[in-house]
Amino acid sequence: MRGGDLDAIAISHCHYDHVGSLPVAMRCAPRAHVLMSELSYFLVERVLHHCVNVMKRQRDKLGLQEDLPYTHENVDALTPRFQGFKYNREIEWAANHNKHQGSPSPTLEFYDAGHTLGSAGMAVRGQRETLFYTGDVCFHDQTILKGARFEDVAADVLIMETTRGNRELRPGFKRQREIARLRRAIQRGLENRSAILIPAFALGRTQEILALLVSMMEDGDIGRRRVFVGGLGRVFTEIYDLEAHRTHREYPSLQLHEALDLVVLEPKQIERVGLTGGGVFVLTAGMMSEGSASHDLAARMIGEKAQAIFFVGYADPETPGGRLRAAKHGETFHFSSAAGEMRRLCHIEEFDLTAHANREEMLAFVGEVEPRAVLLTHGEPDSQQWFADQISARYPRMQILRPGPGDAVEV
Repeated sequence: MRGGDLDAIAISHCHYDHVGSLPVAMRCAPRAHVLMSELSYFLVERVLHHCVNVMKRQRDKLGLQEDLPYTHENVDALTPRFQGFKYNREIEWAANHNKHQGSPSPTLEFYDAGHTLGSAGMAVRGQRETLFYTGDVCFHDQTILKGARFEDVAADVLIMETTRGNRELRPGFKRQREIARLRRAIQRGLENRSAILIPAFALGRTQEILALLVSMMEDGDIGRRRVFVGGLGRVFTEIYDLEAHRTHREYPSLQLHEALDLVVLEPKQIERVGLTGGGVFVLTAGMMSEGSASHDLAARMIGEKAQAIFFVGYADPETPGGRLRAAKHGETFHFSSAAGEMRRLCHIEEFDLTAHANREEMLAFVGEVEPRAVLLTHGEPDSQQWFADQISARYPRMQILRPGPGDAVEV
């Protein structure tokens, strides 16, 4: 189908890897409206404007002269085509579908995916068949958000994420034990008067960590203290607070800004902010990409024994965060092109607090839905292969497809 023929584009949630190219897709599909959950509707403009800022910084750093894929003005011009809808409300895929197709429009329904604020699975129902797309999904409760509500999903075709397919849970793994381990690590670090850096995605992980810190203060595990966040983390935290009443969450009355003494750490402050006396920094980006607040603060902390960095999510091995995680204590390693070679003396710990369902949960979901065909997406090749092997063994009649980027699939 040509882009100009598209009636609508549906997005699952507002993490950059899911909406960063949205303006480009909309330019190729000028008639298409963009459908999303109402909670994503409150986020998407801010995310896209931030994408523009990041692209500008990268272009300037590389000394490039080429035009950006889209600008702030482009984003503003596209926003009238955005539409947000409540979960579990069946809507028409395209209101003008009848006019040029001569048949009833398929319907679309968003299901709470529990991954981050506004995340959604989607059911697209036609006259004869139903397709369900999981999006990024989390079946377990997090600190704030409750797990996905995918009860009674029925579909002929299932499109599913495979992020954790290459990661086996440790024997005896329990999320609550992991949270308890992080609580103890934060407590020890502050007792030792260390600065604690927790690199985190601005949308989702930052708010989960802030809620954990509130809990620790209320339980008396740590005293009240200032908590530093980045500017984008503050913006999304405000939206979490403002939309708490619309969200399926723990602690519905918790307002993070009221419960914590949040301080926005401006870029120009990173080089001079004090690192003694025990401070907590929950900073973007989770993978410490160059130019991010977490990267620049980490560059100050890596060579100091007194400091601590706690990873609470995935970091690609090829990113600064991934290289730091892999570095052994006392080892010199290449952190980034900006910071160069560094010797790791700081304390590092890792905690598995993923906002993705584990592979056993995803495999069980396939069995609950019992589709005739499964499309495997959003995962590394070995992750997709694990699911393909397991589904083939358990459900030999299911068709399994692994489309590549841009591939059209007929099921």
